[in-house]
Amino acid sequence: MESKKLAALLSSLVSELLVLVLLLFPSDSCNSNSWDFNSNSNSHGILFRIIRHYLSCQELATSLSVFPISKKRKRTQLREAGSEPTHEDRDLERGSRLGELNRVAHNPDSFKATFRMRSSTFEWLSGLLEPLLECRDPIGTPINLSSELRLGIGLFRLATGSSYIEIAERFGVTESVTRFCAKQLCRVLCTNFRFWIAFPAPTELELVSKDIEGLTGLPNCCGVIDCTRFNVVKRNDCKLTSDDEVQDDSIAVQIVVDSSSRILSIVAGFRGDKNDSRILKSTTLCHDIEGRRLLNATPVIVNGVAVDQYLIGDGGYPLLPWLMIPFVDAVPGSCEEKFNAANNLMHVFALRTIASLKNWGVLNKPIEEEFKTAVAFIGACSILHNVLLMREDDSALIDAGDYSLYDQGSQFYKDAMTEENFDRKEGF
Repeated sequence: MESKKLAALLSSLVSELLVLVLLLFPSDSCNSNSWDFNSNSNSHGILFRIIRHYLSCQELATSLSVFPISKKRKRTQLREAGSEPTHEDRDLERGSRLGELNRVAHNPDSFKATFRMRSSTFEWLSGLLEPLLECRDPIGTPINLSSELRLGIGLFRLATGSSYIEIAERFGVTESVTRFCAKQLCRVLCTNFRFWIAFPAPTELELVSKDIEGLTGLPNCCGVIDCTRFNVVKRNDCKLTSDDEVQDDSIAVQIVVDSSSRILSIVAGFRGDKNDSRILKSTTLCHDIEGRRLLNATPVIVNGVAVDQYLIGDGGYPLLPWLMIPFVDAVPGSCEEKFNAANNLMHVFALRTIASLKNWGVLNKPIEEEFKTAVAFIGACSILHNVLLMREDDSALIDAGDYSLYDQGSQFYKDAMTEENFDRKEGF
């Protein structure tokens, strides 16, 4: 068996192992029809932390060239004089397709602007994804591209939001190849590396709540929940349609984050015209919490009062035993006003995450894709957000100053009872 196929097989086996673990420890929280998943098992949490630690420790040598071409690839070997050029030789003679990567590799600012991460993170990710990016070319039309270039094309689409035609010209490939590379990257991330977003196990959640209490004074708070929208544009021969269709569709995305703006839970795939409260009540997260499968640790005692684990939300959410929202018309100087101040601080963590997600070029404007593909793009950027935080890559978060610009909640404070015929959510 060829080494590349063997590596792909091993990577697939790792993914199958994760599925086997979920089968051995069944959970109602896993929903294969949408991007809605939460770990409610201590075994899950321990496994995911071990995997994340293992992956984060796989550093690639950065003292060499940032994008060395693997010796195992025949296309990097020199052709003997007088021999007939092969198809691969012709590709090389048109110019190195790694040229765009190499051009920005030695300029940190240019690299981060182009790929939304440091070059060391790119190289680490390329090595990790290599077997999965190279093993599933379109049937009958193999793509003669290295994993570095496939990743570069996919990341360039996500990071800049450039059109497929622009990307094809920049990297010296066809438009169909750029589409394949972008969608393949999203598929690999959303299928094989979903565990990079997982609701913490009880022991880890305790650390999350302690960090939050140290910053806000809120005891036993386990995160902040918020919802945002991403517009989707229908394509017509790869061009934007009329202005009336720019806002034609949108995707609602619900996230739960901690004080570091790490995403603990995400649900993507609801139509964007639904209010936050109704979206919450339709999610696995809500069902798991109300079924005591999440946020079920022993209460902490504060001044003689038992305080259960809970989340923080804004005024777009209902007041629930496990969801605290701001007081209305709090008296200045009162405990209610102090709670509202702490609530607002927590809300900033969520808005900073939303701002950072929308800093990905493909998400900071109407997404020019089909609905399900747009959902996959959102999922991939969310996974990469957590990856950058895990890698301590300063590209993960942006300092937007006034994060209230990203607060869409007030637009969706409608009474949920006025909404009828709630659409079935879509997802990947």
